[in-house]
Amino acid sequence: MAAALALRVVAGLAAAALVAVLLEHYGLAGPASPRPQPRRPWSPHPAPGPRDNNIFWGLQISDIHLSRFHDRGRAVDLEKFCSETIDIIQPALVLATGDLTDAKTKDKLGSRQHEVEWQTYQGILKKTRVMEKTKWLDIKGNHDAFNIPGLESVENYYRKYSAVRKDGSFHYVHSTPFGNYSFICVDATLSPGPKRPYNFFGILNEKQMEELLSLAKESSWSNHTIWFGHFTTSTILSSSPGIRSIMSSATAYLCGHLHTLGGLMPVLHTRHFQGTLELEVGDWKDNRRYRIFAFDHDLFSFADLTFGKWPVVLITNPKSLLYSYAKHEPLERLLHSTHIRYKRTFLLYKNNHLKPHIHVCSHSRVLAFSSSSITSVAVKIDGVHLGEAVHLSGPIFILKWNPRNYSNGTHNIEVIVQDSAGRRKTVHHVFSVEEDLHLTFDPLASFILLTDHYIMARVLFVLIVLIQLTILIIFRYRGHPKLKGPPGFVNLTSFSLHVLSKINIFYYSVLLLTLYTVLGPWFVGEITLGKLGCCFSFGIFVDGHFLQGSLTFIVGILQLVFFNVPLMTYLSWSLLQRCFGHNFRSHLHQGKYLKIIPVHLLMLLLYVWQVYSCYFLQVTYGTLAFFFSPLRTWLTLLTPVLIRCVWTLNPSELGTFTVQLKSHLSS
Repeated sequence: MAAALALRVVAGLAAAALVAVLLEHYGLAGPASPRPQPRRPWSPHPAPGPRDNNIFWGLQISDIHLSRFHDRGRAVDLEKFCSETIDIIQPALVLATGDLTDAKTKDKLGSRQHEVEWQTYQGILKKTRVMEKTKWLDIKGNHDAFNIPGLESVENYYRKYSAVRKDGSFHYVHSTPFGNYSFICVDATLSPGPKRPYNFFGILNEKQMEELLSLAKESSWSNHTIWFGHFTTSTILSSSPGIRSIMSSATAYLCGHLHTLGGLMPVLHTRHFQGTLELEVGDWKDNRRYRIFAFDHDLFSFADLTFGKWPVVLITNPKSLLYSYAKHEPLERLLHSTHIRYKRTFLLYKNNHLKPHIHVCSHSRVLAFSSSSITSVAVKIDGVHLGEAVHLSGPIFILKWNPRNYSNGTHNIEVIVQDSAGRRKTVHHVFSVEEDLHLTFDPLASFILLTDHYIMARVLFVLIVLIQLTILIIFRYRGHPKLKGPPGFVNLTSFSLHVLSKINIFYYSVLLLTLYTVLGPWFVGEITLGKLGCCFSFGIFVDGHFLQGSLTFIVGILQLVFFNVPLMTYLSWSLLQRCFGHNFRSHLHQGKYLKIIPVHLLMLLLYVWQVYSCYFLQVTYGTLAFFFSPLRTWLTLLTPVLIRCVWTLNPSELGTFTVQLKSHLSS
């Protein structure tokens, strides 16, 4: 009865945790079925046609990670980007979305702000005079806030060396003859900024959310609003109603931070439930990625690119169906457009003047760029060659078409651009002139970008703790085991848990370890430069500030899964060997090497991982943290003592269990 009751309690708690996740994710941060909002009073005109008006374009670059120790090529290539690439593409603005510097120590484990990295960054901006060529909007990432006690600290080099030099979120308006376009920065970096790794998640408190809401209202009269920040929304802790709800009127949110998950997810794009696109761009650090985006007659298009690869091509009309949304764009203009549109390449000569190269095209609008002259721009729709592009002006190519010929279903447009250097670039996408058709994003990318991972981590952490505690308590208060049937895996596992739970020293050791992982301070150390603090599973206290738990729960899960639970399992298994009548030496000589040795090797490997975590703690948070860390250093020292207790335990302590087990085996 007690076991059944305990299982019901655990099931109820698990269900409650799941409901909490659903309410948090779908109820507060982003309802799946938001109330209908009035559509903007878009007019079908002006539609993309044979004129070069109503269009501008910009660039995004992220996760630059200029380092004083590693890969000097990042700085060299950034200088080329700010000179050659900017000169060729001539963007109206550039969004540099965080992690401008690396801020790591030489061994890549510790973190600190290196002024020389910031001086290198500013030196590139000044040497290339990029801020005179375009509007350069650079914002902080989590690396730019490593180990900073506060915004007023001299270590906050962003204020001294960046282009913006302003902490916090802000609103920039790009004004054109055909309307205003708002760009709202989301600054979710932590203040104070802990050393790595505990600032991987951003935080927006109530005051910051109110400020962003005010900026959103300011932008309501703009043609379009683009939000940009370093963190993906899935790695931002925000108060109600949630960051996605605040930016629900935006066309897109441009961000970085995840580095395409080390190349595992080269495309991380999705759409919020409210309709806003979330577009993570790959990192400059290792992959030299950047993005071009454009508004052509208020239709938003973009392409993710690799530095140094030419030609660069962006189809602006007809735009991709996957990224189309009638609530935020005048999609009816596709039906009234008269020309396919592209952006084309400029020629860069030694005298630093840009000279256009004229080509003929048909049926669309495209932007094309290259460091050499363009020799051909061909257009196909549904595999049918429509002709060569006609140069309109600047980088714009157009091709007259009749969209009503493609009024049903989806179609594929393909543009092939070739330059005089023999380089060839082919781009294509699916489009439709019907507003009711939609394509779905990659489910895995949507999961990564739309899931509030800190909530999932909290729930999983609590569930693991509850399961472990429930097992301990159930076996503690159940009667002595009654072995029935053959001594299989289930029976012996149950028996060993009985033994562990009934012997006080092991029961209370494991119980205390589990509770301490949840409630106790993991370590006390220098959280930021010159400031001591305490780290708990639920957050960090430092210099009178409380930083809400996020990555701490993930670290807690790793601690539970890769040490606490295996330690409990190993102790139970070792006690079972003692009940068989073995001591440490004799159990090694019973001939079952393939069953026994792997158990010890696995526990040894996990113990080495625990030792390494102590070393990592010392490198990242200092010697004080190393010595005052119950969950790392102290546990590492106590674990061998606890294991020794198992193998040196007086046989009389196991008498009842040993007799019962041997009696069952003999029968």
